[in-house]
Amino acid sequence: MEMTLRWYGPGYDSVTLKQIRQIPGVKNVITTLFGKQAGELWLPKEIAELKKIVNDAGLGIAGIESVNVSDDIKIGTAKRDEHIDNYIKTLQALGEADIHMVCYNFMPVFDWTRTELARVRPDGSTVLAYNQDTVDMIDPEHMRESVEKMSNGFVMPGWEPERLDRLKELFEMYRDVDAEKLFDNLVYFLEAIGPVCEKYDIKMGIHPDDPAWPIFGLPRIMTGKDSVTRLLDAVDKPYNGITLCTGSFGSNQNNDICEIIKACRGRIPFAHVRNLKYNSPRDFEEAAHLSSDGSMDMYKIIKTLYDTGFDGAIRPDHGRMIWDEVAMPGYGLYDRALGATYLNGLWEAVDKSGQ
Repeated sequence: MEMTLRWYGPGYDSVTLKQIRQIPGVKNVITTLFGKQAGELWLPKEIAELKKIVNDAGLGIAGIESVNVSDDIKIGTAKRDEHIDNYIKTLQALGEADIHMVCYNFMPVFDWTRTELARVRPDGSTVLAYNQDTVDMIDPEHMRESVEKMSNGFVMPGWEPERLDRLKELFEMYRDVDAEKLFDNLVYFLEAIGPVCEKYDIKMGIHPDDPAWPIFGLPRIMTGKDSVTRLLDAVDKPYNGITLCTGSFGSNQNNDICEIIKACRGRIPFAHVRNLKYNSPRDFEEAAHLSSDGSMDMYKIIKTLYDTGFDGAIRPDHGRMIWDEVAMPGYGLYDRALGATYLNGLWEAVDKSGQ
């Protein structure tokens, strides 16, 4: 297991590499070229510059989150093969830079959805939260104003202005895309990138849908055990894996996270581990990583990862905003640092309990 922290890169992240290096047990980051648009080519020079910045700070790059998949690939437009070709060249450049893991998603229009980015909890901290009743009343074309109002002035991943400007167009483009067509386009994409992944030993970890059910009439295809194992079987190659995100899978209380881990044994190159507190079947909020602060058994999740031989990268996921920190919602320093230390402690406890 390799503990990491997500870092968005210079100019985008309030957390510094110097701060990350001081978190016990964190030697590497999960990063990206955040300014790139989906479908664009990542140049070797740009990757080298990013890697040098990280290395000069005494850290390494454990993986990329994300090389975004364009809507043309997801929908299957005439531009699909051009964008896949750019994706292949980007993967080649990453492989040649000795970066061998990529987290990506195949969600239509919205990468993730929350109705609140700063719900106040009883202890005074603020968290990301979701309420289905609120979503049912939202006009998705007005999501831009809502997100910008709540984002503390930061560009939120998956909610970049360039994307939000195209919401009406995107909804129209997805009008005839159902779950089966979206799944077929995902398989097409994975088979196309297979040779470069195998050549450079790149592991692709698809991120589950967040939340794990259809929203705004858009299809969702990575929602639980059956859907992810279907994909692993459809492209039964070592490079095709999942990003085990406990918060995204856990958004649906019917999902058994540990059963998903067991079903995907050996096909999990990356794990996002965080806790949720369920208030009702239609409302959840993110919690501290500590099991007792939410509704999930974090010890059991870590033990299941350990028992199934997980040896990939792991990171604490969204954190609370605490101690008056002002940062990108979910991605401040303090609570994620606490989360990394807590998860490292759980891993050590599981490891030593078997000795």
